[in-house]
Amino acid sequence: MMIGIMSDTHDNLPMIKKAIETLNNRNVALVLHAGDIVSPFVPRLFADLKAPMIITLGNGDAEREALQKRFSDVGKNVKGLFSEIEVGRIRLALTHGDERELLLSLIKSQYYHVVVHGHTHEANTYVSGNTLVINPGEICGYLSGYSTMALLDAETRITKVIQL
Repeated sequence: MMIGIMSDTHDNLPMIKKAIETLNNRNVALVLHAGDIVSPFVPRLFADLKAPMIITLGNGDAEREALQKRFSDVGKNVKGLFSEIEVGRIRLALTHGDERELLLSLIKSQYYHVVVHGHTHEANTYVSGNTLVINPGEICGYLSGYSTMALLDAETRITKVIQL
């Protein structure tokens, strides 16, 4: 099962559309969004995403109730600030990452096979003990200058960061 992972879209509508097109073309089975969507007008774009989607909210997501409602209206699932997800035999933790102590605790616990976060806008994957840590970077491209997301093969845990 291929999982698409994104974060920090920050209202960049053209790049969000490109990310959705890329995920649809790659036939991902699930999409995870690690927060900082920002504005409640953005969720309508995700109606075009074919795969189910689980979203956590970030520090830039001020209008949380509106975001939750609008994502629900297009069939996507906002879990709040943290989500625990099971895909096959893999336990994933999804959070934005702005709560550094929480993020480090999730990683250090070794309970999760995969911990997904964003916030830093820097694409990075590494292994800590038995836990794969994935930051897909930023869709918006505002801080790094690159629009990136990640693809995770849930069976092999091989991750690839792709530039849009």
